[in-house]
Amino acid sequence: MSITLTHTPSVDKAEEILSPEALAFVEKLHKKFTGTRDELLAARTAARAEVAKTGTMDFNPATAEIRNGDWKVAPAPAALADRRVEITGPATPAKMAINALNSGAKVWLADLEDASTPTWHNIIDALVNLTDAAAGTLAFEDANNSKTYALRTDAPLATVVVRPRGWHLPEANVLIDEAPGVGALVDFGLHFFHNAKVLADAGQGPFYYLPKMESALESRLWNEVFSFAEAELGIEHGTVRATMLIETIPAAFQMDEMLYELRDYASGLNAGRWDYLFSIIKYFREAGDKFIMPDRADVAMTAPMMRAYTELLVATCHKRGAFAMGGMAAVIPNRREPEVTAAAFEKVRADKTREANDGFDGSWVAHPDLVSICAEVFDAVLGEKPNQIDRQRPEVKVSAADLLDVSSAPGSVTEAGVNTNLYVAVAYTAVWLSGTGAVAIHNLMEDAATAEISRSQVWQQINNQVVAADTGNTITAELVAKALEVQVAKLRAEVNDEEAFKAYYAPAADLIGRLVSGREEDFEDFLTLPAYRLLSTELVTK
Repeated sequence: MSITLTHTPSVDKAEEILSPEALAFVEKLHKKFTGTRDELLAARTAARAEVAKTGTMDFNPATAEIRNGDWKVAPAPAALADRRVEITGPATPAKMAINALNSGAKVWLADLEDASTPTWHNIIDALVNLTDAAAGTLAFEDANNSKTYALRTDAPLATVVVRPRGWHLPEANVLIDEAPGVGALVDFGLHFFHNAKVLADAGQGPFYYLPKMESALESRLWNEVFSFAEAELGIEHGTVRATMLIETIPAAFQMDEMLYELRDYASGLNAGRWDYLFSIIKYFREAGDKFIMPDRADVAMTAPMMRAYTELLVATCHKRGAFAMGGMAAVIPNRREPEVTAAAFEKVRADKTREANDGFDGSWVAHPDLVSICAEVFDAVLGEKPNQIDRQRPEVKVSAADLLDVSSAPGSVTEAGVNTNLYVAVAYTAVWLSGTGAVAIHNLMEDAATAEISRSQVWQQINNQVVAADTGNTITAELVAKALEVQVAKLRAEVNDEEAFKAYYAPAADLIGRLVSGREEDFEDFLTLPAYRLLSTELVTK
């Protein structure tokens, strides 16, 4: 084989996951699809350059026939007919996976992407846990508090939908012809190889969430991957189901086309938030004042551009027989301040009520305590129905101008918002570098998406010399550098561990300091790319 591993991580059952047969399957995927993936990443760069030149974006007239055509995606299997509550989170450690499966949610989005640092240990441990979950044997003993975690038998477990890494992310610990593997193909290949038949026989999948895509051609590539994988392992064509995250601005203009390209496998689309806003900034970062966003906390899903995006998503999905999935409720209960938690939960209830009334078929939560709130809201709208795909939205008419109407978003840019963004970006990146991809910050579960919008907003504000509404100061590189020093000092005091600070927070602060410079040469396409390069050999192999 021309596939090699840097090493096998010290994870129980790692040798089983990384068996010669499984690696041979991963190698086949790479040999067949890496070239196309590389071409599509280059096409992203070209598309971004075109937007930089024109300052706008529109629906593609060449694909109007698809948008206007009468077609539908494949019918949903029974296991995915009811998705009213989906809980998201990493698949490692095992106790988190078990808590998600036992949460009472209809679906668990098992995240190998934004909520997981892709250390080799984390990736393989997650795949071990997912394989044990498929077999019904997942269990965990916590030696620290003598607690045993096991899958519940008194109620249904959540259906597992796995989110592999996006097309852009490498896997440094898997080498094909001495080049780093494609994270998406490693994640999908190892999971599919070990679990496809077991899940198919049980009517439970395999099911996937597909992140960060920017074109229908990227959906076509996944279609080809699924078809090839099914044929290779003798799985009936069309067994896989995939839900695509519409979390980039180019994808918002290609919802129909993306569903069409994946129509034998498509299950639905999901409306994200932070990654979507980050993508708008990324694509239109030279476009001036009309694309300056208010503080991220001010950009609600009720802003006109966000309403256009979500209304279009629901209408598109239901027209095509696909599920429309709502966004994340990231609130984490604060046991010491119950009044704060109660107020936050009411905001979650209002947000989920909006989604259910708009026609969404379900929504995401980040914590088990939110499952009942989301379920109650969707129960009230759905009743005995598993979903509301039958609710068509022919009255929805969304133009390119509606999707790009950033300037009408209520709110303002403030220095307080700059400080929050810097704090969150550094704090999250530091925890990510330490090996944990989801962390509670200020009573919210933060992942890579919130770090992306945080650092890109500050870059945009410096680049455009925005005047802060609360102080009247112009947001400059010098102002931000001083603010960053203050936030890093605050984190240093809070962490109160000099070794951890030097190992994770100092390099995180250096990275964020560069990424928010306001200079074009410092705007990275994804925070996780330089962060992944920052991971030491020891941490990558942990």
